[in-house]
Amino acid sequence: MLEHGGNLRTAALRFGQHEWLDLSTGINPHWYPAPVIAANAWHRLPEPSPELAQAAASFYGAPLMLPVAGTQAAIQALPRLRPPSRVTVSAPSYAEHAHHWQQHGHTLTQTAYAELEQALEHSDVMVICNPNNPTGACIPAATLLRWSQQLAERGGWLVVDEAFGDTTPENSVAAHSQQPGLIVLRSIGKFFGLAGIRLGFVAAAPQLLDALANLLGPWTVSGPAQQIALDALRDRTWQEHTRTTLQASGARLQRLLAMHGIASNGSALFQWWAEAEPEAFWQHMAERGIWVRLFTRAARGIRLGLPPDEAGWRRLETALQQWTHKDSP
Repeated sequence: MLEHGGNLRTAALRFGQHEWLDLSTGINPHWYPAPVIAANAWHRLPEPSPELAQAAASFYGAPLMLPVAGTQAAIQALPRLRPPSRVTVSAPSYAEHAHHWQQHGHTLTQTAYAELEQALEHSDVMVICNPNNPTGACIPAATLLRWSQQLAERGGWLVVDEAFGDTTPENSVAAHSQQPGLIVLRSIGKFFGLAGIRLGFVAAAPQLLDALANLLGPWTVSGPAQQIALDALRDRTWQEHTRTTLQASGARLQRLLAMHGIASNGSALFQWWAEAEPEAFWQHMAERGIWVRLFTRAARGIRLGLPPDEAGWRRLETALQQWTHKDSP
């Protein structure tokens, strides 16, 4: 398996049983307050819920949406719906995309954001995280739609992973997802802070959604997950408050890093920066019970999520001060 954030057991095995401050994911630390689960949600087989699909379509602004067991389920299944193809995945990016396209007979190329335009003519499929994970870089929606049209003209796909897009809905292309060849992935886990219920959505043309649903099979999303997500997707007051709060917290994190000489980019949920020796920063933080996301392959750098409370912000600030002055006599 590929390595991901949130792996606190790994942290504890290597660095001991700290009271860990987990900043290794881009998940909202203030999750949606899950309602009491109806008793029959645990008893009945989880039939597909039209109400859930409609609530998702309304929240994400998409014509049609298919609920799936986390966007990971779609990431693993989509490569199985095409014959061998030339696939370009933006890099650095969420590593599961490249991993699964490569496993199913496709010819994979990983391409930097700045070179995607040039790669378009040599691609049958292009996969882009927008905002990008881990860098936070964004491609304008108009550019993505133009690329999607060019790919569709020759039977190709543009897969846009918008898992971190809930704080910047103006950048989404979900509203156009009925166009041939455009596939948009959305996640409940990040903005709503509900990664544990394993729920995501795919927006695409009806025929493609039917093919994906048939491949994934029945009962893919649990009854409790459906009930919790339905409440979350309909709660406009919570959504508006959370969007404002996260944007302020993301800006605060970027300012805090800048105060300690770190020029970062990112989204409302995380910050990223290239680091010449990211292992040293990662170890410095881990020794203080702060778990951050280390990247050493496609790009060398650090991704840092939001602290959950003021005590967490103080711990992070103290650790950053110690890092800044580590070489002082």
